[in-house]
Amino acid sequence: MAGGAFVSEGGSGGRDYEGGVTVFVVITCMVAAMGGLLFGYDLGISGGVTSMDEFLSKFFPQLEKQRVKAKHETAYCKFDDQKLQLFTSSLYLAALVASFVASVVTRKYGRKVSMFTGGLAFLTGALINAFAINVTMLIIGRLLLGVGVGFANQSTPVYLSEMAPAKIRGALNICFQVAITSGILVANLINYGTSNMAKNGWRVSLGLAAVPAILMVIGSFFLPDTPNSMLERGKYEEAKQMLKKVRGTENVDHEFQDIRDACQAAKKVEHPWKNIRQSKYRPALVFCSAIPFFQQITGINVIMFYAPVLFKTLGFGDDAALMSAVITGVVNVLATFVSLYSVDRFGRRFLFLEGGIQMFICQILVGSFIGLKFGTTGTGTLTPATADWILVFICVYVAGFAWSWGPLGWLVPSEICPLEIRPAGQAINVSVNMFFTFLIGQFFLTMLCHMKFGLFYFFAGMVAIMTIFIYFLFPETRGVPIEEMGRVWKQHWFWKSYIPDDAVIGGHDEN
Repeated sequence: MAGGAFVSEGGSGGRDYEGGVTVFVVITCMVAAMGGLLFGYDLGISGGVTSMDEFLSKFFPQLEKQRVKAKHETAYCKFDDQKLQLFTSSLYLAALVASFVASVVTRKYGRKVSMFTGGLAFLTGALINAFAINVTMLIIGRLLLGVGVGFANQSTPVYLSEMAPAKIRGALNICFQVAITSGILVANLINYGTSNMAKNGWRVSLGLAAVPAILMVIGSFFLPDTPNSMLERGKYEEAKQMLKKVRGTENVDHEFQDIRDACQAAKKVEHPWKNIRQSKYRPALVFCSAIPFFQQITGINVIMFYAPVLFKTLGFGDDAALMSAVITGVVNVLATFVSLYSVDRFGRRFLFLEGGIQMFICQILVGSFIGLKFGTTGTGTLTPATADWILVFICVYVAGFAWSWGPLGWLVPSEICPLEIRPAGQAINVSVNMFFTFLIGQFFLTMLCHMKFGLFYFFAGMVAIMTIFIYFLFPETRGVPIEEMGRVWKQHWFWKSYIPDDAVIGGHDEN
């Protein structure tokens, strides 16, 4: 799914600094969790709201006729409406544009300004959605939510990674993913509760997004900026004092000098977009583009966005559809904890491959069950036993994604990009992810209408392709410092032809 990640400053083999986890760091973790919850909540809330009859009859009355017609013709086209899909997808188009603006704001004015802006935009969007009286207000609200997501995903992970001690920075990467999945689960639970309200349940669901937004605005207003950000803007003495406060020790000279050196080196990087097109950076360019593309084409956001709609399409009742979404949300959170335990024990390749095989099998089984019951005509009914089996396989599919392509889709691009191409690599990763998130959100229901159960075979085929891609082209990067990544590519049967013998990747070019 779409999400955020921390950009590691290095890998194993880095020096240890004095200091530990202070109360200050704990507070920053809480603020970061608000950023993750913001994104996760909005991932999960739209699917439940778009399955509520009151919401549909108020804003999309044409769907009622379409759904009545679908009862007699095809179940696959019950919710095929471009405006309805635009309600979901418009956020991610706005987030795509906002992320580029946020990168400039984050660098020029500091991380906390960007976090505050994101929280404020999200708060405004949530309130507009809660009080919407027409589709235009809904879309405007969603666009503002997208601006909030773009700013929050750009600044919050960076803020946390710079505040956290290096020894726990890698683990915090997946903790942010846990916050996102927790936000999805909270949204599913709220949708289940508000669906039973006599009136305006959808307003409550959309409006409650203001709660984490308010917490993020307040938190970012009171928290100071990071030492790294202060150094970037020439505030050397303030940066050193802040580092002492963050680490809880007076002896920060070594870490402060390393941060200062990194900031000075970063300022010398003038053309990251030009650098990344060089032959020796071809592996990084390919994976920063391909991994977010494959992450979205697994079909995971079909479940995250449209789980209740999908379950209602298959004949689940209103409460059953929402409860099924809650169950998949619980599985999503628990499986993300599995990745937290296993990513540094079994490695990236193993999780990529195991998760891919698991998702492929489940997509085939789900497509086959739906095909057997509904065929190409879309007429038929699910028995309780068949419905239960479909839910089980969707949960196993979600688990496979949550401990592999979910967190790794953000972790791997961040750890293979050296300093001189990191801004460009991360921008490509985020923009590709958001763009294909938008496409899936905008066209899934239309694809389901036209491709029917074959859509699940399509996603299975894409999962097979990306698993083969990883098997042949991705080397293990576990425990490899960024400055040594060039040696990994040089030893690979395919990428070695792109890496010059005298190239130094992860440091600076040899002139």
